[in-house]
Amino acid sequence: MKKRISIFFVFCFLFAFMIKAQDYSELTNENVFHIVVIEGDTIYISSIDEVIIFPKPKFNSKRQWRKYYRLIKHIKKVYPLVKAAGEKYDSISAKMMSLSTEKQKRIYIKLAEKEIMEEYEDDIRNLTITQGRILLKLIDREIGETSYDLLKELKSSFTAFFWQTIARIFGQNLKSEFDAEGEDRLINEIMILMENGQL
Repeated sequence: MKKRISIFFVFCFLFAFMIKAQDYSELTNENVFHIVVIEGDTIYISSIDEVIIFPKPKFNSKRQWRKYYRLIKHIKKVYPLVKAAGEKYDSISAKMMSLSTEKQKRIYIKLAEKEIMEEYEDDIRNLTITQGRILLKLIDREIGETSYDLLKELKSSFTAFFWQTIARIFGQNLKSEFDAEGEDRLINEIMILMENGQL
């Protein structure tokens, strides 16, 4: 026991000596760990990344547990498409603002649509129905408008109505809104964790 106490005091002495020798400056090259002495007390200051914590989901059965982890898998699959949709929407909106005539806007939309189809058609066709539903919800979360509203804004009311009718035949709804506090709470939590690099 005495030996342990002696080792502890030697360690503390060496640590204090090292701090004194460094003139209370930074201990690392990354400028993350600092030491400040206030009224004789040494205070360690460190910057750390934000960590978001949600209550751990409770599962009543293995089936619910598997469903939750399938949801994570689905979200990870559509996440790159959602991010790409947000970026494309921003660039299309910016370009549309610079165009003066309706004809120019229609031509630009057709070119943008063709480009998007060439780049993402295979990825979208390979989505399951569940992944498609999640994609529609997350587009609303990312952009702040439903897919129906986007089609109506960028194409026409008729186009939006046509695709909404097709979507309804396949059990989808382009008017699906993202409800972060209600039915889409788990999706929202998973997205926040992914965006923060925790998942």
